[in-house]
Amino acid sequence: MNGMNLWAWLNGIWIVSEILIAFATRTRRESGKVQDRGSQLLLWIVIVSSITGCEWIRHAAPANLFAGEDWPITVSLIVFVLGLAIRWAAIATLGKSFSANVAIRESQKVQKSGLYRYVRHPSYLGMLLIFLAFGLHARNLASLAVAILPTTLALLYRIRIEEAVLNEAFGEEYRAYSRVTKRLIPGVF
Repeated sequence: MNGMNLWAWLNGIWIVSEILIAFATRTRRESGKVQDRGSQLLLWIVIVSSITGCEWIRHAAPANLFAGEDWPITVSLIVFVLGLAIRWAAIATLGKSFSANVAIRESQKVQKSGLYRYVRHPSYLGMLLIFLAFGLHARNLASLAVAILPTTLALLYRIRIEEAVLNEAFGEEYRAYSRVTKRLIPGVF
């Protein structure tokens, strides 16, 4: 299987997995305290728009990043797989506590194991790596910016909402965890 076919397969797997995650893990009002504030819808709109824009630019404009070399395509495949693995591992670690929308369930606890030992939002880190992979795959600076900037801003907004909800639900336990664990990049941010 060549790189372009693998890229298409990875895209399909990612899209199907995100749709399944969105519907299968969504917390209903009767199952928990939903406090999403529209961030899930915003995130979907931004993701679809950014990836569409990135791909449109990739096809409309010449590769101008990395002098049009082909090696970024291989790197983008590796980054994509890494992003998927991190996202899926984070979701699996949370299990029934994971929700596609921002919500707290009765049985939920602060997760501090697995990838959550290193960052507070590993599933979002995985998503950011996927968007980085799209930008690298396009080999175009404008595509890279369109893939990364809007999605990062939308995820930071979502993180702000999520952390406010977690602080309210878990109080000092979550604040103590936040003091020793970075949001997205271990030891940095």
